[in-house]
Parts: sequence; C-alpha cells; structure tokens
Amino acid sequence: MTSPPKGSPTYVSRALAASGLVPFEAKILLGHVLRRNLAWLAAHGDEPMTAREAKVFDALARRRRDGEPIAYLTGRREFYGLDLEVTPDVLIPRPETELLVELALVRIDADEHAEILDLGSGSGAIALAIASERPNSSVLGVDLSVAAVALARRNASRLNLGNVAFLESDWFSAVPKKRYDAIVANPPYVAAGDAHLGEGDLRFEPPTALASGADGLTAIRSIITGAAAYLAPRAWLLIEHGYDQADAVQAMLRDARFSDVQSRRDLAGIPRTALGRI
Repeated sequence: MTSPPKGSPTYVSRALAASGLVPFEAKILLGHVLRRNLAWLAAHGDEPMTAREAKVFDALARRRRDGEPIAYLTGRREFYGLDLEVTPDVLIPRPETELLVELALVRIDADEHAEILDLGSGSGAIALAIASERPNSSVLGVDLSVAAVALARRNASRLNLGNVAFLESDWFSAVPKKRYDAIVANPPYVAAGDAHLGEGDLRFEPPTALASGADGLTAIRSIITGAAAYLAPRAWLLIEHGYDQADAVQAMLRDARFSDVQSRRDLAGIPRTALGRI
C-alpha cells in the first residue's frame, strides 16, 4: 500500500484501492483492522483512519500479498455457520468439508442421544458443527497436536457448546474404550511429495495436517483399521479423502468388512467423502 503524503490522513476508500489486493480480500482485512463489517466499509469510504490503523492494515496487506492465508491474518474462519478461531497450528476449515458434517447429521437422530467421535479435530470445526446441530448428542474430538486441542477447547467455550469435549490422541490411542454411533474424520490425505504442498495457502498450513505417507493414505488406513472396535452395530464411519482417492478408500472399507460403502461428491462434483457401516 502506497503511503499518503506525510501528515495527510488515509481514508477507507484509498486504503482499499492502494492495498494491492483483490477488493474482497482487502475489505475483509480492513474490516478486521477497523472492527467493522463490509456494509460499513461500503458506506464510509470517506472515513479517515488513524495512523496506527493504516500501519496495521498496510502490514496485513503486505503479508497477504506474500501469500499468507486470510484466515491466519484475521484469526477467524466461518464453518457451517460458526465463527471459529484459527491459528497456524491447525488446518484452515474448508467449505467442502461441510459435506462431511451434512452426511453425518443425516445419520444422527436429532431426538436421541448419540455418541460421536471426531478424529483429527484441528480447530474443532467438524465436532463443533455436529455438537451445535445435535444438542442431544455428545461429541468427542481428538487430535495429536496439543496446540490444536487447546484451540478447539477455546472455540467450544466461546461458542458455549457444552456437549463437546476434546483430548490429545494419536487417532484411537487415547480414545475411551466404548462404542460410538458415528465416527467422522478429516485426516491428512495428501501424498508427501505432492507439488501442491508448496503452493498457495498450503505453504503456511501445518504439514502434519496435510500429508500422510507416500500415497497420502497412511492416516486413512489407520482410521479404517481401528474404527470397527469403536463403532456400535450398524454405525457409520465417514472419512473425507482426496479428489482421486475414492476408489482406494472404498476398497479399504470393503476389505475391513464395512457394508453400504459409497462416496459422495462435493458441490464442485468431486468425490470427497467415503462412508460405510460396520
């Protein structure tokens, strides 16, 4: 962002235009700095900014131009209607992952108590969305990352969701020995050598939340192998997977004696979630 002449104020409209960002991203960042919504920005283009506000926005715009994700710059991301805190310790929740939540909700009776397990919770997005939509149920989210578990707990507290808990666990290692009515997982599923890991937002996200072995399927194998011992009879396992992994994940589910095995496509038409029941 080009600085105005010394002593002259920076106005909202000028700051946006000079940011070097696409307008929508510029507005998100400036709204974050000013603690104003997009409607306010649109109506107050001639509003002067303080020198500090201009400096903070300039720094954020520069970081965004260098590729840093908007969610990490603002510390916020919306997922399934929930405002979540996010940090570089966790994967940024994606819109396509809402499909996993929708498929799980269809299989969880809203009027009955159900026990749900979320593997690899990260920010807690999936567990929190399910807990919010199914208040009669109890949701347990687990993650190997101490920082991720702490973040998920903060999100649960801020959202005032008392029917969800989080703990540290390497997949099933610390999960209570009980049967769950559904298990959901959005594990890492990118191949370790995939060139996309060095592009875009992925450059800034935790590698352990993205990559999983030479073929990207190591975590999914572990989940499918261990899930049967934690599922109630006829309960569902739902797993998000990569765009080209549907056949492989379905084959693994069948080999583990899951029935009703299928994959569902996201809004872009990409096979995104595999599911089956034991």
